Amino acid sequence: MTKALHGEIVPRMMSRRPPAMLIADAPALDFLNSVATPVDTEVDWIDDGDGLLTWLEQAQLVPAKKLQALRSQAMLQEFDHVAAQARGLREWFRGFVRKHKGRPLTSEHVGELEPLNRLLEHDEGFGQIVLRDHGDASGLEFRTMRRWKSPAALLLPIGETLAKFVCEEDFSNVKACEGPACTLMFADHTRGHARRWCSMAICGNRAKQAAHRQRLKMQQ
Repeated sequence: MTKALHGEIVPRMMSRRPPAMLIADAPALDFLNSVATPVDTEVDWIDDGDGLLTWLEQAQLVPAKKLQALRSQAMLQEFDHVAAQARGLREWFRGFVRKHKGRPLTSEHVGELEPLNRLLEHDEGFGQIVLRDHGDASGLEFRTMRRWKSPAALLLPIGETLAKFVCEEDFSNVKACEGPACTLMFADHTRGHARRWCSMAICGNRAKQAAHRQRLKMQQ
């Protein structure tokens, strides 16, 4: 059982999640896919505070050092509360994406995004000159930073990711996996936009096996 000791979070020993499924070719859809049924049992990667922190690190939405600092400053219940808010945001955005996938967004849809804009209003970003992470003649770059004052700030990089997706992605490329029981979504950036499955190793392989069984049945 998770306990808070001197402000530090001890991870729940009973929590055993597989690595996050980051296969959507779009971070915003990876967020929607943070609840899925990879095999037979549904997995919710952000069903509690520990899960949210782990998923954010694996998705590289929050620097590991910032997550570690927040862990040392806040109590478990605060992270659980933010995880519940993240799940609410996830399901609201899922409804928006399902409603509009398969065709471009237009200006008439901006009113539906008001909940996302309300979240983004809480951001306290600022600019800073920092060293580049990779080689460059000057070695300097201007980077937008964020103040991580409380666990609630963990929702902001998620909100920013969703906002960028809405503004930059062609919703004509947004698809749901054709697997009969699959709930995963992805952005089809393949040539000819022929992608059908969340993953060939998961639903693609299941479809091949089903087709093979059908062929054997027909030959009997």
